[in-house]
Amino acid sequence: MKVSDSIRMATRFLTGHRLRSALTIAGIVIGIATVIVFASFGISVQTDVVSEFEDTSASEIFVVTGEVGIGGENDGFFGGAVENFALPALTTYDVQQLGEIEGVVSVIPRGSVDVTSMSDGNQTVVLDSLTATTPAAFSGDNIVAGRAFEVGVRGEVVLSESAVERFEQNVTVGQNLTVDYGDRTETVTVVGIASQARGGFGSFGDFAPTVYVPTDPYYQEAGPTAASANQGVEQTAYRQVTLVARPNQVSDTQERVERYLNESSDATQVLGDVGITVQSTADLVDGIESVLTDIVRLVTGIGVLALLVGAFGIANIMLVSVTERTKEIGIMKANGARNREIMGLFLTESVLLGMAGAVVGIPLGLGVGFVASTYAEVGFTIPYDWILIASAMGIVTGIVSGLYPAWRAARVDPIDALRYE
Repeated sequence: MKVSDSIRMATRFLTGHRLRSALTIAGIVIGIATVIVFASFGISVQTDVVSEFEDTSASEIFVVTGEVGIGGENDGFFGGAVENFALPALTTYDVQQLGEIEGVVSVIPRGSVDVTSMSDGNQTVVLDSLTATTPAAFSGDNIVAGRAFEVGVRGEVVLSESAVERFEQNVTVGQNLTVDYGDRTETVTVVGIASQARGGFGSFGDFAPTVYVPTDPYYQEAGPTAASANQGVEQTAYRQVTLVARPNQVSDTQERVERYLNESSDATQVLGDVGITVQSTADLVDGIESVLTDIVRLVTGIGVLALLVGAFGIANIMLVSVTERTKEIGIMKANGARNREIMGLFLTESVLLGMAGAVVGIPLGLGVGFVASTYAEVGFTIPYDWILIASAMGIVTGIVSGLYPAWRAARVDPIDALRYE
């Protein structure tokens, strides 16, 4: 029997039982579509998050006191105990020395100054702290209105866009606000509004409403201090510092930074065994990709389970088909059909069912994935690898599901089959 004859006979039988075939194919469609939906949406989110991260924090090196990390050997996001995370240990001397390391373009320390609220005269907004940083935290693209504050100038603040939205009457550049420290108040002027600022851990920007002030004088006056072993005096100490490195020297610069921090920094003396974490954008991106990849694999496994259910559907209909066509099998054998040809015929039917499920399930899954990505406002990415995997899964499902029914059909005794009613 020619292959073309097997395909023609298999197609004729499947089209002759349209409803039964459609219901069987539907199980495969659901499984494959589920795989494609989860894969396409997951990869789209992963691509969007990683690209946004790379765009906003390219060439950045993050220095944080304490053992922390993403995607490393630590348990969870924070590898060490919470009490050992982000301790004030990076002294002013350390900040100056980090800025002199070869490959470092700028140093962006970050700290917080406790406050209770902020008022525009008409409305008071509860605020836990001011974020102290430097003008280097704001690039030209990040300032949407006005300018960055100046170092050493008191009374100038930059608001994040989310902070502006907290006021019912939008705050504008040049407007005066009153900051309540609990024991005193201060009038400040909004000199700029920023979409985001460099220096936050992970550098995705500040999700909460944020008010930025210069470290000099705010943090130097109100921030914690630590003993500088190199200078022999108490100095202002930071929990986190972000370094902007030359794009083509990030890895080498990171090594030099780690060498300084571990060998001769004040922070090493202050922290003792706690340690310091140094991570670059590449480290964080790799960690994020690893976590998101694991999530995609997990949710895609749900689709594989649905596909397994479809495989049992194919096996069931093929077993029913063998029973219904016992006499037909006997006639074919009586006319010279060999066992392998009978087996090939039934395998062809099961493979066609699997292929039909893939042909319908893949575009359906891509369509649902596109809608989900659009709703989540992330760019849609076509998972070409998963499309190939889903196609192969449809064919393999058909083969595996049809093997036993095909083998059983090939073993039918022709005499018993001809007498079968």
